Amino acid sequence: MPTPKLGAHTSVAGGIFNAISQGQEINADVVQIFSKNQRQWVGKDYSPEALEKYFQTIAETGVHPVMIHTSYLINLGSTNDETVKKSVAALGDEIKRAHLLKIPYIVLHPGSHTGAGEAAGIQKISENLKKTAERADATDVTVLLETTAGQGTNLGYTFAQLRDMMDQSGMEARLGVCLDTCHVFTAGYDIRTAEGWRQTRNEFSEIIGLNKLMGFHLNDSKQPFASRKDRHERIGKGELGIATFEAILNDPLVQHVPMILEIPGGAEAYAEDLTVLRGLLK
Repeated sequence: MPTPKLGAHTSVAGGIFNAISQGQEINADVVQIFSKNQRQWVGKDYSPEALEKYFQTIAETGVHPVMIHTSYLINLGSTNDETVKKSVAALGDEIKRAHLLKIPYIVLHPGSHTGAGEAAGIQKISENLKKTAERADATDVTVLLETTAGQGTNLGYTFAQLRDMMDQSGMEARLGVCLDTCHVFTAGYDIRTAEGWRQTRNEFSEIIGLNKLMGFHLNDSKQPFASRKDRHERIGKGELGIATFEAILNDPLVQHVPMILEIPGGAEAYAEDLTVLRGLLK
């Protein structure tokens, strides 16, 4: 069986190469990064020197960046035309950056319907996914729709919603899913036990297909089951508990999928919880 590739979301402060160095410091196999300031629509271009140092650091450390997490500003389901225009442009830019940085996956919060209703929101997200994919000529980059907790008018909190977004976009070949353990739990999928995980995995397989599961965010939850609230916690210290992560890490059907921590506590917490996760491997 393959050994899971484990890592965390590391900081690009001071240069994108620093995210790779931090990955080495916390003993990560893989990392997720922001490609630019996540609170801004437009980011600066990378200098040739920064790119050279980035690729050199990857070669020296063996730490591989596998995901870019997109800007929190992006909302492909918005009812505001200006927001949609900026979102499509920003997502296209993220795809181009991923291509430049040789990062295979971009993780995207699908979007919020902002009052238009779920069906209308799903249709709009699908249309804008297609528009973005057609404009961004980078077929080596896959956009991963992240499972959400369903807070507010956020969409993507059921597997059926994610399937419909992909199906209606007509761009299924360039789309996948990143499963966030905290989000699916608070959205109503009970993965607190090995059996609960197997049932959820099987439901995902039936509705979407396991071939579309291309990333994990491993996070415990501060909030209870089906609360529809997104609050991450350290591994084994929240409402999920350690059994969830033991089941996922030792599931041969998903062990090939990169697994990223997004927990509170910074680098020290990442290092400690990566050790915890590796200790669960059988």
